Amino acid sequence: MLQIFNTLTRKKEKFEPITPGVVKMYVCGPTVYNYIHIGNARSAIAFDTVRRYLEYRGYKVKYVSNFTDVDDKMINAARENHTTVEAIADKYIKAFMQDTAALNISSDVIHPRATQNIPEIIDFVKKLVDKGYAYNVDGDVYFRARKFPSYGALPHINVDQLEIGASQHVSSEEMAKKEDPIDFALWKKSKGDEISWDSPWGKGRPGWHIECSVMSTKYLGKTIDIHGGGEDLIFPHHENERAQSEANTGQTFVNYWMHNGFVTIGDDNEKMSKSLGNFITVHDLLKNLDGQVIRLLMSTTHYRRPIQYSDASVQEASSNLKKIQTAFNNLTYRLHNADEGDDPKTDQEVRQIVADFTDAMDDDFNVQNGIAAVYELAKFANTYSERETVFKLSLQFIINTLRELSGVFGIKLEQTELKDDEIWALIHEREQARHDKDFIRSDEIREELKARGIVLEDTPQGTRFRKE
Repeated sequence: MLQIFNTLTRKKEKFEPITPGVVKMYVCGPTVYNYIHIGNARSAIAFDTVRRYLEYRGYKVKYVSNFTDVDDKMINAARENHTTVEAIADKYIKAFMQDTAALNISSDVIHPRATQNIPEIIDFVKKLVDKGYAYNVDGDVYFRARKFPSYGALPHINVDQLEIGASQHVSSEEMAKKEDPIDFALWKKSKGDEISWDSPWGKGRPGWHIECSVMSTKYLGKTIDIHGGGEDLIFPHHENERAQSEANTGQTFVNYWMHNGFVTIGDDNEKMSKSLGNFITVHDLLKNLDGQVIRLLMSTTHYRRPIQYSDASVQEASSNLKKIQTAFNNLTYRLHNADEGDDPKTDQEVRQIVADFTDAMDDDFNVQNGIAAVYELAKFANTYSERETVFKLSLQFIINTLRELSGVFGIKLEQTELKDDEIWALIHEREQARHDKDFIRSDEIREELKARGIVLEDTPQGTRFRKE
């Protein structure tokens, strides 16, 4: 039975989708004014892993993740670069798609942009005004937070506490406009030459929170199964989404709220932030680091826990990735000399590991215990592949299982296939040279193959090979 920790109730709950067999899932995406950093990547990987496990369990997942392509940061970036907001957005959306592809994040995602949904946003805000949940002050439209009875429930903060916090962070000019310090902007009046759209309240642009409510409702319906994002979004962003959405539709907005932990940097576990100068983009990391290593590091820490990003954690992830790939290579190599048929005892041991994997992942996506089952399977695979007699069907069963379970974590296992007759000839020549004790020629061939990206491994079962 799959259970998910719900931020709203602060407890694990049995997962029951609105539509049997289908999961409607919305995850807040980045503001596209720069390359994504590893904090953005952590959220994208965490919820892609959740999505992959749901699909592994047989669900069809409809996944939406937005791009915030208009806000103060976008406007400032456009000014600094002497270009348009749209051009900045196009540049960094393209970079996002390239970076996430390198991290093997599924591309089967609906990626709406705020600027492409302006009519729907205006209509949404208008309905809130008509219902008395929102009010216009000289072109700025605010939501009456106190009018929403359960406001503050998601972050578990009472309204009085929110009022004190709001008073400390809201400018005197904005305070003068608002009826209440905790009210928040739905529509912002245009200032000077800012990008803007016509509306019933004059030229302006959307507030930050409104876009996710509109796009989630548009693509997934009034009530969705899962809404995800970083824990820093619980308040105000997600609480404001919840309030304005439920005020508009009169229905529960989200059944399961999920939030991932932060990324810390270095051995001192310092929280990553621009102000501290420890901000790392995925774009830069990928210049020197395999995306699969980043993926394994990020996907095998429980989504609600912080991730420590350090040289040591990267090295550990790299080592673990090699272990899984090596076990896979060992299995595929033995296919060429395996006996026909299967080994029922071996198959049963594999099924038990799969059961352990499922039990772990069903417990609020406990990836740390889940990946432990994968490592156990890799260990078992190595032991089995060293047997004098192995069976093709059992080998293929282990291969398929290792590939499938690793795939939940976004790890791609590919069988090495050499189609170049010359390379095969060199391998056979080396085997003959070793037989003839011509070790000089044997070493020459090894080095020649290494230069072509082929690594040879001599084992009791024969010479194995892999791509470097």
